[in-house]
Amino acid sequence: MGDRIDSSSYPSESKSRSPLCVFFDDARLVFKMDELGLEVARIAVPAAMALAADPIASLVDTAFIGQIGPVELAAVGVSIAVFNQVSRIAIFPLVSVTTSFVAEEDVRTASPDREESENLEVGSTLGEKKVLIQKPDSEYKSKSLSSSFDIVLPKHAKRRIPSASTALFIGSILGLLEALFLIYTAKPVLNFMGVKSDSPMLKPAQKYLTLRSLGAPAVLLSLAMQGVFRGFKDTKTPLYATVAGDVTNIILDAIFMFVFHLGVSGAAIAHVLSQYLISLILFWKLVQQVDLFPPSLKYMQFGPFLKNGFLLLMRVIAVTFCVTLAASMAARLGSTPMAAFQVCLQVWLTTSLLADGLAVAGQAIIASAFARKDNKRAKATATRVLQLGLVLGMVLALILGVGLQFGARLFTKDINVVHLIHTSIPFVAATQPINALAFVFDGVNFGASDFAYSAYSMVLVAVASIFLLFILSSSHGFIGIWVALTIYMSLRVFVGFWRIGTGSGPWGFLRH
Repeated sequence: MGDRIDSSSYPSESKSRSPLCVFFDDARLVFKMDELGLEVARIAVPAAMALAADPIASLVDTAFIGQIGPVELAAVGVSIAVFNQVSRIAIFPLVSVTTSFVAEEDVRTASPDREESENLEVGSTLGEKKVLIQKPDSEYKSKSLSSSFDIVLPKHAKRRIPSASTALFIGSILGLLEALFLIYTAKPVLNFMGVKSDSPMLKPAQKYLTLRSLGAPAVLLSLAMQGVFRGFKDTKTPLYATVAGDVTNIILDAIFMFVFHLGVSGAAIAHVLSQYLISLILFWKLVQQVDLFPPSLKYMQFGPFLKNGFLLLMRVIAVTFCVTLAASMAARLGSTPMAAFQVCLQVWLTTSLLADGLAVAGQAIIASAFARKDNKRAKATATRVLQLGLVLGMVLALILGVGLQFGARLFTKDINVVHLIHTSIPFVAATQPINALAFVFDGVNFGASDFAYSAYSMVLVAVASIFLLFILSSSHGFIGIWVALTIYMSLRVFVGFWRIGTGSGPWGFLRH
């Protein structure tokens, strides 16, 4: 699972052309609502809304906490940075691998090889359609297909997707491990982040991080299930569940913080309860479609998950270390710079994650196309989502460049924090096209199961970026951190262009 066919086996076109053309092909059709455009929109729009919903809820958390005071705002900012980055170490490989594997398995389940299905009617495993049920070996002697399969008409057939069961099992284990790790290491981790024992931020930060860690199992499990739904090209179900959970979070925030006066503890408890609600909704919907209880351990896909998950683990550790180090550098500058950095980072990530909706669409469609050996579909999808990502980034740059000038006071009333937020606006706004392309390139390469290149290239990018963070933060302080982050995202885009632009790896067919 996840291994690609050698590029030499792809059918070549009669006219040779540069792989760089993939970025410019049919640019005039970028907004065309043809079959591909409709499929991208159907997947990307709900996915983007779901991805943006949780950061938006975090922004509301930030706005509520900012009304308590700048110390509490900075403390929660450090805690959220720690929780999110530790979670990403587990979530990112799990969700990315799950989406690609489920998309491939779903294609192969729904479309058996032609020689095996020539005389059989094969339908979806959902609803009232015919499916193939394999008999045990003891029930037949001949190897002919007609004797090894019965056609039945089940009343409530469910998909059997090994990767779905594997993802939920691994997600549950990782969630428990993350919760235990953060609960027992909250103080030393915060110390590492620059919140020392004599800092006024330590007590509220430790309290918030410890309570929020109780929701880690729900976070990992819900994201694993979202990966399954994405593989099915269903991004509406995760959207509904996420919105329900985040609306609950916002309501409970107001109740716990301002009615019961629980402060930062109330914000953490509200977030934990909302995450468990999201998990329950997703599990209820998923169990209706998929048989999640494997007949044996051999049915599970541990080998492919661990192999490709380890590669993406390398990648996400590199990404995590860069962002966490940037937050740590800001925290060492004091509570005021950290508070401003927290607000800008939340805005920066929230808007950028809108492009991740395009990445999800690209990954699901490209993975299905490669499973069918449909190179033209894979190329057309990559072209479309990259062009849309660039347009989206430019629109976001314009919106943030204007909006943050007036919206900074929604997060804090502290004039010093507001001043630093205004200083950060050029970086937060101008990097949106770069960020959008970086996220979309991730989805494109994951759809091609190009996990090894994604991992090794990101390690090199991280090494260069970490070096620049130390240098620029020491010489230029708060501004230096944002300059380093801008260079970091630019390098991520460069390695994405390099892979496809040179027609290497799974994109070798572009050279012909």
